[in-house]
Amino acid sequence: MNSRERLLASLHHREPDRVPVDMGGIVTGVTTRAHNDLRAYLGLTYDPPLVDRVQQLSQPAEALLERLHVDTRYLYLKASRDWKDIELSDDTYEDEFGIRRQAAFAPDGHLMYYDFVGHPMADVETVADVARFKWPDPHDPARFAGLEEAARALYENTDRAIIVNLTSSVFEFSWYMRGYMAFMQDLLLNQPLAEAVLDAMLEYQMALAGEMLDRVGKYVTVVMTGSDLGTQRAPMISAEVYRAVVWPRYRKLWSFIKSKTEAPIFYHTCGSVVPMIPFLIDGGVDAIHPVQPMATGMGERKKLKREFGDRVTFWGGFDQQKVLPFGTADEVREETKRLLDEFMPGGGYVFAAGHNIQGGVPPENVLALFDTVYEYGKY
Repeated sequence: MNSRERLLASLHHREPDRVPVDMGGIVTGVTTRAHNDLRAYLGLTYDPPLVDRVQQLSQPAEALLERLHVDTRYLYLKASRDWKDIELSDDTYEDEFGIRRQAAFAPDGHLMYYDFVGHPMADVETVADVARFKWPDPHDPARFAGLEEAARALYENTDRAIIVNLTSSVFEFSWYMRGYMAFMQDLLLNQPLAEAVLDAMLEYQMALAGEMLDRVGKYVTVVMTGSDLGTQRAPMISAEVYRAVVWPRYRKLWSFIKSKTEAPIFYHTCGSVVPMIPFLIDGGVDAIHPVQPMATGMGERKKLKREFGDRVTFWGGFDQQKVLPFGTADEVREETKRLLDEFMPGGGYVFAAGHNIQGGVPPENVLALFDTVYEYGKY
């Protein structure tokens, strides 16, 4: 099987020749520091472009993807031609939505990521205030420059599985705009305001998705979407609030995406989200990532596979909080084998590291992880 066939077989709950391997998206990627460590360890010469400023993610070197037996290749959006981030004092910047983020540094001075320090809708009080907010232009053609050509080239000249970094976050990006505490309070105490923010974000995300999929929908293998719904211990909101307020907007979004492409929908959510899985499936999600094993309920892989494995593909599932950064290479190998034993039977499983590979993860552990999947994950 080639990479594209392998991924599609697993997504359609058939056993391919081996477990498909993913790396390189904005939730399955590699940070600049981790990428530099891997390049140095492997002797690769490559100056990687930055594909996500907030998370400090590199676009992985093609030689690295080949070394790790990765089946997927990603398409990345460009920035608007009408906007450049506003650089402020104290290592803070403001993006085109008006969200402000401040740099967080490691003790040795290395830039790790950016934290939220300002939300453009923090002071809105009414639905009318939301309606007056000036959004960035989702139709700016500069965002999509070269996207169709890149997709066509991957489709026609390679057998790789092609994934578009669509994201299309409605819930999570809404609290980016309003502020986490304020938005969570709105969901219970001022629901019309919360719904106005959600609807405005949904309109923006559908417009962006339409522009992208009109260009690449016929070429892509998978559409990557996502929005964090869980904390380490439980969902961020109750299943009742999710079903009543958030889920209807996502059903509309996922239905729209499926009207534009035959590609399955990948959905990323960190944390403990077992109560949300039936809603994700019923709404149209085909694959769930990252299946964070140290979050409550998400490490019960046999149970998850038994209850949901015939209706959704699990994508990820490796312990990135403890084993990958702090275990030995042998411990990584053994945990990888346990993961594969529990998730791969019958298809419906795609391997990826539990989330983006962080700086400080030993390169030996990364190689042990991907090599074990390649060697042990054969059907």
